[in-house]
Parts: sequence; structure tokens; C-alpha cells
Amino acid sequence: MAKRDYYEVLGVDKKASADEIKSAYRKLALKWHPDRWVNGTDAEKKTAEDNFKEAAEAYSILSDPDKRAKYDQFGFAAEQMGGGAGGFDFGGMDINDFLRNIFGGSFGFDFGGFGGSGFGGFGGGQEAGPRVVRGRDIRTSVKLTLEEIANGCEKEISLERARPCQDCGGKGAKSGADIKTCPTCGGQGRVRQQTRGLFGGIGYTIGVCPQCQGEGKIITNPCRRCNGTGLERKRELVRVHIPAGVEDGMQITVRGEGHAAPHGGTNGDLLLVINEIQHPQLQRDGNNLFYTRVISVMDAMLGCEVSVPCLDGSYKVKVEPGTQSGTVVKLRGKGLPSVQGYGRGVGDLYVKFQVWVPHKLAKSEKELLESMRNNPSFTPDLTREDKATFDKVKNIF
Repeated sequence: MAKRDYYEVLGVDKKASADEIKSAYRKLALKWHPDRWVNGTDAEKKTAEDNFKEAAEAYSILSDPDKRAKYDQFGFAAEQMGGGAGGFDFGGMDINDFLRNIFGGSFGFDFGGFGGSGFGGFGGGQEAGPRVVRGRDIRTSVKLTLEEIANGCEKEISLERARPCQDCGGKGAKSGADIKTCPTCGGQGRVRQQTRGLFGGIGYTIGVCPQCQGEGKIITNPCRRCNGTGLERKRELVRVHIPAGVEDGMQITVRGEGHAAPHGGTNGDLLLVINEIQHPQLQRDGNNLFYTRVISVMDAMLGCEVSVPCLDGSYKVKVEPGTQSGTVVKLRGKGLPSVQGYGRGVGDLYVKFQVWVPHKLAKSEKELLESMRNNPSFTPDLTREDKATFDKVKNIF
């Protein structure tokens, strides 16, 4: 796909000031930041990733006076002139550091997460210099009853994950003396190579050091237990807090509880997917609960009191005399709470009464009912208050 004009990407005029360009980029970076699309579909995540990369590339050029001048004169051909108008050349700076320079670390996003699973492998270094490796995320599910969801709970999750080697403490070397500064990059983790552009200009590209893979160190005597990786597999129990009100399919991120990273890097995250166990009597719709109760004709005509299951015990509900099949009674506040950060308040419990009509009657019972068939009390009259009653029932569901 052909590249879009960088000014068009940021939505600014070609005469825009540096502050206007920076402001436009901040808005796009916030809009398409990966943390905002963790729970999106695969298509939404891909769109966000592409838009984020596009905006970052545009800003890397238009924020640099020299690169912007070359781009204004030669367009995308300027990337062949050295200094790179196109691509992700941030002057040797990791994109995480690039974003920190823009946002000043004041927006609460975890820029270090860019190197893990998810959005695009932008790196993962916390500071300019050697690359900090990030461990892989672990994705698993946890089963919850409606009662656990209503109150929130603590769950112990059994995980097999990479942890620091016991023998070398995660260093990967037999001793500290066996870890040397990489001679190729001098401990920087990156190397610079000279390139010649299309128009004869000289430029430079910054890449990961091929000898140390960006870590800035090499191991001369690997640990025998982990073969120099600094990691070993362990099965462990992780205690996780589940907030009240979560829903089936929702994902909870537990920072730092994923796989450990080699040589003292940053741990990955634990991604917990909620698997809601269906309640035997109650149906859920958002924060509201629904319960259907079958009553007899006599109970519907004469009225009675029934027991209704709730998540905090059973409640007595009065059935008014003359209750029609399909009548709904609301128990306010007996539903589920809103999950933290996604609304307020507590839902309700709706009880729907269905009247059971007997289909097998004894001869004496039939005769008794026949004697009452033509009684006005047993004949609906939709010109009276009965019409309003049936209309109300009809419009409930």
C-alpha cells in the first residue's frame, strides 16, 4: 500500500509550526495507543497498530527540521539521501524513549510493554542504550460463578512459566566474571552503519548489535543448569484478585506475572480471560439478572408468597391476587455491580411469573369448572381494566 503524505497523516497544514505538529501527534498517539485496544478485536488491534506506526513515522520526520526540509523538497525519495525520511529512524533512540520525550511520562501508559506480545515489536528498552528484553505474556482462563462475580474474589492460578535460574540467579553465566562487555558495540547494544543515498549523500542506520543481540553483554562461560539463558521452567501458584462485576470473555491483565525475561529483563504479563459458569436458575444480561417462576392457576388467582433465589440468599416475593402469566416483578439492587472503571451502580433482579394451566382434570373437576365458565369473574373483558393489564404484560419482553 502506498504511503500517505506525512502532513495528511497528522492532519496538519504544510506550514504548521513545530508545536502544532507535536500536538497533532500527541492526539493520534493517545487515540491509537495499544493500551486502549487490549480488549479490541484482532481487526481493531491491527488497525490501531498500523495507525500508530504511521503516526510515529510521520512525526519522526516532521519533528526534525533537517528531515522535514528534505521531505518538503524531495518527498519520500529523501529517505535515499541519508538521514532517512522514511521508516522508523529515531536517531538511534528506542521508540519507548522517543515517546517519553513527547509525553514526558505523564500519561500513565506503560511504554515498556511495546516489546512484548501484542503491538508490533517496537523494542522494549527503558533507556537509550542496551536493549532490555521483555518476557512473553501468559494467557489463560479462570472460571467464576455468579456469586464470585457479584462480590469479587481471590483465585489461585497454577502456571508453568519461565523463572530466573536458581544456580546463576538469571544472569546466564557461571559467575559475574564470565559476563563481558560486547566488543562489537562497546556495551551499547546498537551499532551504526554508514550508507550512501541515491543522490550521493551519506547517512547512517542504527541497528541491533548482531553479536550480543542488543544486550551489550556477552557470556563467556554459560551456566550449565540453564545453558546461558538465565531461565528455567517452574510450576507456581499465583494469587490473583478478581474485581466484582466482570463479564464472560473479559480480560484482566496482571502486570509482571508472565514469563521472566533472560538476563534480568522485564517480566511479561499474565492475561486472565474470564469464563463465567452458567447459574442453574438465574440468567444474566449485563448487570441485570432474570428469573422465571412457574405458579399454579390457583396461586395466580388467589395470591401467595414464593421464594426467589438471589446471589446473597433467598427472598420472599408476594404474588398479588389476579397475577397474569408473564407479569414481571423487579427486585431493585439484587443484580450485579458494575466492574471497576466501566460504569456505576448495581443491576436489578427481574422475576417473571408464568402461570401453569392443568391439562388433565377429573370429571368432578371439569364439572366444577364448567359451572364457573360463564361467570363474569372468569371471563376476560378487554374493555375494562383487563386490557391495560394484558398490554403491560405484552410489552415487558
